Amino acid sequence: MASAGAGGGAAGEGEWLKVAELRAVVQAQDPRAKEVDNLTLRRFLRARDHNVEKAAAMFLKFLKWRREAAPDGFVPEERVRRELAQDKAWMGGVDRAGRPILVGFLARHYSADRDMAEYKSFVVYFFDKICARIPRGQEKFLAIVDLQGWGYANCDVRAYIASIEIMQNYYPERLGKALMINVPYIFMKVWKTMIYPFIDANTRDKFVFVEDKNLHETLRQEIDESQLPEYLGGKMPLIPLKDYVQQPESA
Repeated sequence: MASAGAGGGAAGEGEWLKVAELRAVVQAQDPRAKEVDNLTLRRFLRARDHNVEKAAAMFLKFLKWRREAAPDGFVPEERVRRELAQDKAWMGGVDRAGRPILVGFLARHYSADRDMAEYKSFVVYFFDKICARIPRGQEKFLAIVDLQGWGYANCDVRAYIASIEIMQNYYPERLGKALMINVPYIFMKVWKTMIYPFIDANTRDKFVFVEDKNLHETLRQEIDESQLPEYLGGKMPLIPLKDYVQQPESA
């Protein structure tokens, strides 16, 4: 188990006391909580503004969900093979803060071809993969969501909301920032009217819509040229998620 002071940014003594209180509450209700480190508990605590009761309810719901979503501790590739074949999620380098980069191409997702159960497993699969890349001393990742070529055939509000709810409820405080790029006007309409209301207050500000005229400058503020994806003018080749290999590691 990670020590209370290991990585993840500064925390005061009062916060760690609340983490200890949260641990006592959740372990009393589910002994499997003993396997979870203090940094994970702290993320749930922060997601509920340090309210121990609310954080405990959120965490216990997570433990139950995790046993159902990944009974073997991970989502097997076989369960998400069709989703992986679409090459809509890729691994990049790291940003200037040391956060690993996940790149998504939403125009490669088609609502007519989507099976919701497989899609949700795919979301868990890629969140587990990117979180396993997060280095000690850091707790978040950066996402680049590219909407180049996105149109009505790609519009899948149910899938978008499912992705956000899985991230908010079961991977709290993991997303550092999501840079939304090459955004068509019609997507903004869909986002504001149908998706935004489902995003909690702690997450909304993490979605940054980058104007085309500011794309070059914004990307380089966040990411060094050596780590910026090649297709965006940098030097880092992307790796499709289906080809990404890493040592087994807890997410």
